[in-house]
Amino acid sequence: MSHRFAARYLIETSLDPQDAAAEMAGESSTATFVAIPGERASIAEMHGARIDEIVDVEAPLAGSIAHPSASSVRRCEVKLSWPLENTGASLPNMLATFAGNIFDVQSVNALRLIDVELPSVLADTYRGPQFGVQGTRRITQIEDMPIIGTIVKPSVGLTPDETASLVGRLADGGIDFIKDDELMADPPHCPFDQRVDAVLDTLRRYTERTGRKVMYAFNITGEVDQMLRRHDKVLAAGGNCVMVSLNWIGVSALAHLRRHAQLPIHGHRNGFGTMSRAPGFGVDFRAWHKLFRIAGADHIHVNGLDNKFYEPNESVVRSARACVAPVFADCGPTWPVMPVFSSKQTVWQALDTYRAMKSTDLIYACGGGILGHPDGIASGVESIKEAWTAAIEGVPLEEYARARPALARALGAFAA
Repeated sequence: MSHRFAARYLIETSLDPQDAAAEMAGESSTATFVAIPGERASIAEMHGARIDEIVDVEAPLAGSIAHPSASSVRRCEVKLSWPLENTGASLPNMLATFAGNIFDVQSVNALRLIDVELPSVLADTYRGPQFGVQGTRRITQIEDMPIIGTIVKPSVGLTPDETASLVGRLADGGIDFIKDDELMADPPHCPFDQRVDAVLDTLRRYTERTGRKVMYAFNITGEVDQMLRRHDKVLAAGGNCVMVSLNWIGVSALAHLRRHAQLPIHGHRNGFGTMSRAPGFGVDFRAWHKLFRIAGADHIHVNGLDNKFYEPNESVVRSARACVAPVFADCGPTWPVMPVFSSKQTVWQALDTYRAMKSTDLIYACGGGILGHPDGIASGVESIKEAWTAAIEGVPLEEYARARPALARALGAFAA
């Protein structure tokens, strides 16, 4: 079991990289700008950050603040590590170490946290995902296919009864999973408790009629006490999933919710672009998502292929694969979570998503790709499931669509 944790960065500096790395190491551990009384060599030896690796890289880090001449710039990958003695098994304090003032040091013109290596001793403090892939499949009763989902649209503006009516049509159409939009929590026009009662009454009657369950992720984002109460409301009313905006509640609130929760926690990553969009600064998904996996999310959004946002496909695929890779650098629980593909997903991305993941252990969430089908919701759901069946069976999409009107119509409606 490791007693250190580490982080990897891409940096751009006009100094000697060893000097830049030393400033980063000092700022994140024992050093300050001037010698101070009480400094002892033994403190630096025991608690100082260690520079484990510096490797030159060729690719420029776009987005750096300073633009010195190309000949004076060095671009490197730097690995630093710290003793667990500095922070204990505490994610917030580890974050303050590897993603705190280190981003403010003057010696770097650009800096990006690309990965973290965390020790499995954290599993003694944090519980990780309670349901994950297998638990989500057990609740939804979906095997050997992705869980086909959608988002309540319009994002805001619907009343509880209007929301429940839409949910009823989606359930009748064969949807597996529905989520509140991240913008919908507990507004005056759609109070949380009323929405829960209306939606779950509709889904209860659907299950009684068909024997089939639909997973609904209610957005419980709020203050910690509000989230606990809202979770309990969903649980008592017979619900089967809750959702939070991970960045805005933070790892500590998520960990607290996880210790309390009896339902899967659907993790929405809205706001991730504030940390990741500038290529020369910020945090990569493979580092960021580990914190929320360990804290207890069961599903985590990864964007989608050919999405409506800035992220390229290769980045989306890396993020999705990271969700099922081991979370700790040493031995310990693997704690895989279910990646959630969303953002402009239609019948067209099913094949590429399947080829990239080589698995159906994912949630494929289509808003307009289902709700915008020209023949209605049921045809929208049917077309997405048919596209995935074609992908799994290795049949070309257009060929599979010849005898399937819902899929054929979707191919035309959502063509680029």
